[in-house]
Amino acid sequence: MASKKNDVYDTIIIGAGPAGMTAAIYAVRYKLKTLVISKDVGGVANLAHKIENWPGITSITGIELMQSFKKHVEALGVKILQDEVVKLASGFEVVTSGGKKFKSKTLILALGTVRRKLNVPGEDEFIGRGVSYCTTCDGAMFKNKTVCVVGGSNSAAMAALLLAEYAKKVYIIYRKEALRADPILIERIAKNKKIEVIYNAEITKILGMKFVEKIILNNSKELPMEGVFIEIGGIPSTDLAKEIGVKLDEHNSIIADANMNTNVPGVFAAGDITNTFLDQVVTACGDGAKAAYSAFNHLKK
Repeated sequence: MASKKNDVYDTIIIGAGPAGMTAAIYAVRYKLKTLVISKDVGGVANLAHKIENWPGITSITGIELMQSFKKHVEALGVKILQDEVVKLASGFEVVTSGGKKFKSKTLILALGTVRRKLNVPGEDEFIGRGVSYCTTCDGAMFKNKTVCVVGGSNSAAMAALLLAEYAKKVYIIYRKEALRADPILIERIAKNKKIEVIYNAEITKILGMKFVEKIILNNSKELPMEGVFIEIGGIPSTDLAKEIGVKLDEHNSIIADANMNTNVPGVFAAGDITNTFLDQVVTACGDGAKAAYSAFNHLKK
């Protein structure tokens, strides 16, 4: 379905995580004809077991917060098309995996990240059989088992605390000598008798028969293990941005200025896909609001 001339959008937002949905809320307030396209709604924020730093709400699951975003966007009359954008062509033509084509005057890229992998033997083999990238999805299946979390950030710390509610033993395996999670999370980990942190260590192999049975660390130490939860951050989803000449930094993130402008006029970026130093729901929302405002100002010109 190709869009006709009178079906050209003022802005198309690619991505429906916190940044994309906030951009949609602001875009419609500026009376922009807006379409959101995303293969899922909520992005990696859906995977958060608890969000405790969203102002006004003491604690909420990621998926609950993202569903409230979705309801807000849809209540304003913005369509969220659940499809995957596979190509961006000249003239801001957007092509989806479902064969649909849309034209827009501006683009807001809010594609977020994809989960980073360890790239060690056994990782791919045991996905769904002990290896997981989603603690909130799979944690409850490891009741009374021995598991580990790989990583040292907030997501790794929260994954370990959640797993401690089910598992009999939780290891945190981190390649550096100190966790970089928020101090309040580190304090909770220190008080939890089920959790043990192994510093300066990396997994080199994941072994088992039908399911994960043990891991081998870079010091050759073997640990019996029934679950491996990988929380080592994400890689910016910038392949589409490259297609239209958007500049990236050395980390493959989109270079955006304070107003979320990219080097391509009419193309804006928001959220974890950008060269930001703090990947949080609240900062992604701020990016989305600024991107929509910048798109509005661009169209006024």
